[in-house]
Amino acid sequence: MPICRGYYFTVANMTAGAGVQRAVTREVRREQILKVAREVFFEQGYSAASMSMIAARLGGSKGTLYNYFKSKEELFEAQVRDSCGQAAERILKTSPEGEPVETLTRLGEQYLQHLYTESNAQMLRILVAEAQRSPELGRVFFEVGPERGQKALQEYLEAAHARGALSIPNCALAAEQFLALCKGRTHLQFLLNLIPPVTEVQIRVQIAQAGSAFMTLYGPKR
Repeated sequence: MPICRGYYFTVANMTAGAGVQRAVTREVRREQILKVAREVFFEQGYSAASMSMIAARLGGSKGTLYNYFKSKEELFEAQVRDSCGQAAERILKTSPEGEPVETLTRLGEQYLQHLYTESNAQMLRILVAEAQRSPELGRVFFEVGPERGQKALQEYLEAAHARGALSIPNCALAAEQFLALCKGRTHLQFLLNLIPPVTEVQIRVQIAQAGSAFMTLYGPKR
């Protein structure tokens, strides 16, 4: 009996290990699909891109692709969620106790660094182009991207206001205002290909000006 128990224990371990390996392999494959799909969407645009193109680029069959994503819409939505989720992880690491000027400067600079990446600009251009035909894609992007970021900033501002580090009567509005100050008009100019991507120096200057204006409006009352 001890031998039997040991045997079954070993088999159970092997079975569990195989299950974990399959899950890891599936996740790796999913990431590969998202990477290739992003390339195809950016090169061809959403309307012209197809599951056949993506499958051909991957080197597999459409059947395999459909095992992961049921449609082009579902694949693009997953791409949006993945892109926004990764950006949020980088940008929204904000301590509620952080000093306002330093915290807002760090957040603002990382926010603009993300906005001025070519991949983010291409994603926004595709979403705007498809907004009329596929408003659901725009809704998903707005919820997992801009709305999530503004909510996190609002929560930080509420904490700073509660401890007297800032004086803000409406933190939801203040969060919206700060992000607008960060972008200024240059982000729209960049999206329209009127200017090249801004430099790190330009980002620092723009955020310093945004932070100064924000603190003048909402700094702690003496």
